Amino acid sequence: MSDAIDTPAAGLLPLPALYPTLLAKATRQTTLYEGQTLVWHTWGERRPGKLPLVMLHGGSGSWTHWIRNIDALLAQGYELWLPDLPGFGDSDPPAQGADADAMLAPLHAGMAQLGLLPCQLMGFSFGGMTAAMLAAAYPDAVERLVLVGAPAMGVVPEKQFSLKGWRHLSDPAEQLEMHRYNLGALMLWDATQIDDAALALHQHNVLRDRLPRRRLANTDILAQSLPQIACPVAAIYGAYDALYKSYMPALEHKYRAVTPQLQAFVLLPDSGHWVQYEQPEAFLATLLPLLAS
Repeated sequence: MSDAIDTPAAGLLPLPALYPTLLAKATRQTTLYEGQTLVWHTWGERRPGKLPLVMLHGGSGSWTHWIRNIDALLAQGYELWLPDLPGFGDSDPPAQGADADAMLAPLHAGMAQLGLLPCQLMGFSFGGMTAAMLAAAYPDAVERLVLVGAPAMGVVPEKQFSLKGWRHLSDPAEQLEMHRYNLGALMLWDATQIDDAALALHQHNVLRDRLPRRRLANTDILAQSLPQIACPVAAIYGAYDALYKSYMPALEHKYRAVTPQLQAFVLLPDSGHWVQYEQPEAFLATLLPLLAS
């Protein structure tokens, strides 16, 4: 989903109209770490009394995981910085390593280069786990942490969902059906939300995932990181998040047990893993008081 894309390649659905609209309002910046380029998109301007809000997307994603939230946060006066994490979207893979731990130094260096320290930091799914690891490793960098649908809390005895492979399929229509299934299995609770717009975003994003062997999300690395974080921490999940399903009570208990600075643990009804896309208005209503408090 490079900025240079004008028309979809063979087999790719056209991206929703909101994508070029947001892109036209964005400024694209790059930072460099160990010879590898990190691509950022930014909206808004710095305002007195408001720290920049850095937003990390989920695994196999890009900044478009936040596509339904950008305008609403801009309207509230936030300065938004959305990187494509190393190895995803338009960003180069990390020079060393192939998981979240290899992303912390490039992200922190990029934030320093762009004058974003300290910031408010929000991460979705894999990006939430990464954000917590970053806040633990660089405590002076983050003044508030918001985790959205984050994995790696160590409360689920076995994986709660199963995804279907698609890279081996040569027929674009068959690939699309696998994407549709996977969106329903993991990302979205409401099947009516799995439309051409969601499919196009997902399809374009997964094609540019160059780190397929990530494993930290299946550990308890987030639960290990939370006790080390000194800033306020809030957690937002869809009530039907496929990562946890019936283990939601255990998830909340674990947060309260290991997070000294826990500000809030919130479950949003009628939503799954990709909660900020599925219920953008309810998500915003929950998020804004957390950022302002």
